[in-house]
Amino acid sequence: MKILVVDDEPLAQQRLTQILQQVPRVEQILTASNGLRAIEQCQSEQPDVVLLDIRMPGMDGLEAAQHISKMEKVPAIIFITAYDEYALEAFKVHAVDYLLKPVRKEKLLASLEHACQLNQAQMAAIKAQPTSRTNITAKISGNIKLIPVEDILYFQAEQKYVTVKYLGGETIVEDTLKELQTEFEQTFVRIHRNALVAKKFITGVHKDGEGRSFVTLQDSDKELEISRRHLSGVKKLIMNL
Repeated sequence: MKILVVDDEPLAQQRLTQILQQVPRVEQILTASNGLRAIEQCQSEQPDVVLLDIRMPGMDGLEAAQHISKMEKVPAIIFITAYDEYALEAFKVHAVDYLLKPVRKEKLLASLEHACQLNQAQMAAIKAQPTSRTNITAKISGNIKLIPVEDILYFQAEQKYVTVKYLGGETIVEDTLKELQTEFEQTFVRIHRNALVAKKFITGVHKDGEGRSFVTLQDSDKELEISRRHLSGVKKLIMNL
């Protein structure tokens, strides 16, 4: 097996590596100290198993797992955590494997024996945890691209697809507007049944000659229509910005 160890604590990473070096089935051990680097390693090295710390600065293990799950080849993921068992009920119900710190050798070996790819129920359990992504995943030419949420101007649905417009470009994502609205309700506002806009990029509202209202955005020439249903909420938001 090729195994990727992801932990921001050097001593914890070293301990896991030392244990894995004693396992005959382990042919290669890779390491990463944060979620972004873990995603890069998974794309380039395609490990069989990822030992993934949950709590890390920047992108945590739960978000990293969501992005990794969208790759063409999805590795088995075993979460490493210092959380108490009561906080892990959701994982146990959906059979997501996890190990408590400090990791014991016999527990790690048992987890490796039963390691398998995450299924839809397990991913649902991960997404249900109270965390918002710092990046959105887009698939481009078979690889995943991470788009920082802070760089996104808006999401717009067209037929069966959702387009994300961000600083530097635009692309299609697999998320639905409903899912995105629920996850990012603190930083994005619904202006139409087909559009979510980043609050911080809104610069104003104006009407055209036909009485339709549009929102204007910083760093974008495109104006997005505001439905009558959402107009009062958008105006109230602008007054409070």
